Amino acid sequence: MKTVVLNQPGAMQLTDTAVPRFPEAEQAQVRVRAVGICGTDLHAYKGDQPFFSYPRVLGHELAVEIVAIGISEQAHGLKVGDVCAINPYLNCGHCIACRRGKPNCCVEMRVLGVHTDGGMRELINVPINKLFKANNLPDNYLAIVEMLCVCAHAVDRTAIEAGENVLVIGAGPIGVGVIEFVRAAGGNPIVAEVSEFRQQFCRTVLGLDQIIDGKTDVAAQLQAMLNGDLPTVVIDATGNAQSMRNALSYMAHGGKLTYVGLIQGETTFNDPQFHARETTLIRTRNALDKDFRRVIDMLQSGALSPEHWITHHTSLERIVSEFSGWLNPASNVMKAVLEF
Repeated sequence: MKTVVLNQPGAMQLTDTAVPRFPEAEQAQVRVRAVGICGTDLHAYKGDQPFFSYPRVLGHELAVEIVAIGISEQAHGLKVGDVCAINPYLNCGHCIACRRGKPNCCVEMRVLGVHTDGGMRELINVPINKLFKANNLPDNYLAIVEMLCVCAHAVDRTAIEAGENVLVIGAGPIGVGVIEFVRAAGGNPIVAEVSEFRQQFCRTVLGLDQIIDGKTDVAAQLQAMLNGDLPTVVIDATGNAQSMRNALSYMAHGGKLTYVGLIQGETTFNDPQFHARETTLIRTRNALDKDFRRVIDMLQSGALSPEHWITHHTSLERIVSEFSGWLNPASNVMKAVLEF
């Protein structure tokens, strides 16, 4: 079967690999229909993605169709032909995090496309309990469900109050998704972004008018916008070390700072500032099953309509030549989807 392999940073190859065997107990075999391209994939291509090893089949944002189901004692309600999104977080089920209802940060976490081979191939076997049926959603929506779940989980952990001013730093795919869930929580989203393309995207697609130019004095712009105050919540969705260091200085005293993005190495901040603000610092990772159910419900009801977020489409035959170009900010990629 056709498979895209990232052999090492900057070296992606379309090759043939063996078709997986009939699924084992509590597994299903699925045909991949679409794959969302994530910042994780781009960082892996560059060689600066934590928790990553090579060679690797990328792809954890997956729209799939069930082609076979192994023996199961679960009442899963799935059948051959069902179209699903996948929760790609393969947790152990027995560590302290799993026992406490936090499988998203399992001690032995294996994420498809990161710690173990993912979905940039025609067929893959996955645990039945990681499939979420959504037969009436288009493939490109299902291919970004996981990304939206990351955003939903981050906002849920932040516990935003109605009417609260929330600064979202970075208007990439995660930042844009966070903005939508801030709105759903009743917060007042403000975005800080350096890219003029993404600033304009927020204006025209999201209808957002509170936009801060990240290239100039962010704190001064915020205080001018908020009558001398700073936002009580700051969510950094950049995965950029400098941005994460600066984020604390944009937060009001008594506020909360949430990091969604991930970098290699250490994140530091000024401790007197951290102390003076009595800062609540929140780290968020992956998502929970409840987030998958919520996001699918919102897509099905029309509460989320992300069709304009997908700016680039590719195929197995084209992705090897096109992938490196998406690292260039001038390509104006908001979200790319690989379609089978």
